[in-house]
Parts: sequence; structure tokens; C-alpha cells
Amino acid sequence: MKSILLVKTSSLGDVVHNLPVVSDIRSAFPGAEIDWVVEEGFAAIPRLHPAVRHVLPVAIRRWRSQLWRREARHEVSAFLQQLRARKYDAVIDTQGLLKSALIARAAHGMRFGLDWESAREPLAPFYDRTFNVPWRLHAVQRNRALAAHALGYVLPAQVSYGIHALPAKFSWLREARYAVLLQVTSAERKLWAQAHWIELGTYFSQSGIGCVLPWGSAAERERGERLAARSRGIIVPPALGLEEAAGLLAGAQAVIGVDTGLTHLAAALGVPTVGIYCATDPAATGLYGCAWAANLGAIGAPPQAAEVIAALERIGNGK
Repeated sequence: MKSILLVKTSSLGDVVHNLPVVSDIRSAFPGAEIDWVVEEGFAAIPRLHPAVRHVLPVAIRRWRSQLWRREARHEVSAFLQQLRARKYDAVIDTQGLLKSALIARAAHGMRFGLDWESAREPLAPFYDRTFNVPWRLHAVQRNRALAAHALGYVLPAQVSYGIHALPAKFSWLREARYAVLLQVTSAERKLWAQAHWIELGTYFSQSGIGCVLPWGSAAERERGERLAARSRGIIVPPALGLEEAAGLLAGAQAVIGVDTGLTHLAAALGVPTVGIYCATDPAATGLYGCAWAANLGAIGAPPQAAEVIAALERIGNGK
């Protein structure tokens, strides 16, 4: 029985992109015990996969600014103790950053990572073996390829995210049928014009479907409220945790989102999803391997609302 540690700490979309690695390993080694190191704020995602044995939350983002505090140092020590409590047959760093390489190095086991040409940082000395994974591959395929090289199996043809979430019920959500509009992101250049969202809201309203606009910051909530004031049937919910957000997405008729982690999570959950790209390349990090998903737009070429509606209808008809 193989014991394997995956190191993919952040961000949300990157963590979702790593889920197929778990499915691949379990397919190749049905008895494998798989653990995963991930940022504490994203720990709910690997926990959705039934093949993940233990999730080891790490708090690098928080610890960086608090190392002078005794509590933070104790947390670091406790994490390292947990990390080193088991010797793994393989420690696979699919993140390819200094923070993840340091975590892999601290773990007990044969360490695998990207070679000099494949990583964004020169990290080869941190690993026992490295592999070349072409940059032209989608992020999902890069993760899958590295793990397959490390463990010596042939990649399955089909991509499986392997996760499931039950639709959640909320006191503030009375609509039986609703869509989720993920119109906010931390990068302003990825935003889609508000006029397009209003047109989309009108389309759903005329179809008898409500719209929910989750948010993560006060500025994002205000943006949603401005949009709700200009379009009927739009709900700006209370703040949602990641588990609640997964339940909201799971119950949606459809999800439309810009290039943000929740959009990728919706597609991974099998919800009909349209990804909108305004400033990033969907060939590199778009929705991938999901039967009921579509990518629209490109760098500097955002789609029109009519294109999004047409894609939604194609997906709906296909399902």
C-alpha cells in the first residue's frame, strides 16, 4: 500500500486543479493512502474528495506576518510535527513555489517536483527527483503529468475531479431555481463589464430563475449591491464560508463566473458552468475536463452577454 503526500497549498483555483491527481492515483493504486497539505482557508476542497485520507492545513499566509508572536511559532511547530509524523513513499510538490518546496523538503519521504525548466522558481535542489512538464499544458494536465511521472503510472484518458457536494439550504434563499453569478475577483483586469451582468440577470429573470452574487470582501459586496439595484431578481447573500459556497454552487441551475476559484469549483462539481475570460488565457487555466462547462473570451477579448447566454443554452441542451 502506497502512502503519498501531495503539496498544493493555494490558491483556490490551483487547489481545484489538483483534485484530478487524487483520482488518478487512486485509479492506479486502489489502496493508496493520500494526504494533502493545503492552506487552511482552502482545506474544505481536498476534504470533498473521498480518496483524501488526511488534510494537513498550513497557514503560511497568516504566519508570515505573525512569526514574532508565540502563538504563531507554536502553530508552525505543531504543523511540522504533524507533517513529520509519517514517512511517505512519495512526497509530490505540484505547486512548484519556494513555500511548497520547503514543505516538501520538511516531510519524510522521496520528494518529487518540477525540473529547472518547468517551475517558476529554481527549486530542483529541494527534491530527490525532478521531471520536465511542458508549460504549454493546461494546469490540470501539468499536475497530473508530474504525479504520473513520480509514481510511474499511465494517465487515464478521462479527467475526474472526484468530488461531490450536497446542495445547501439557506434561510435567505427562497428561489427554488437559481443561478450563481461569480462577478468578482481579486484582479480588477479580470472583471466583466456590469452592463453584461445586467443583461444576464434580465435573461434569468425572464426565465423564472433568481441570481445569487457571492462576495468575499466589502468592496465585492458593494459591487454586487450596485448590480442588484439595477437588475431584478438578484440576491446579494451574507458572507459564505467555502463549504457553504460549495453547497450553494451544487444546487445551482447554472454558474457563470469570471476567472476565479469558485468558477473552477462549480465546474468540478458538475454544475453547468460558463467561464468568462477577459485578461487570462483559458487554454492555460480555463475550465478543463468538465462535461458541462464552456470557456469564453481571451486576453483583451471578453465575450458579449449574448455569447454567454448561447453557451448556457448549448450546455443545458447537452445535459
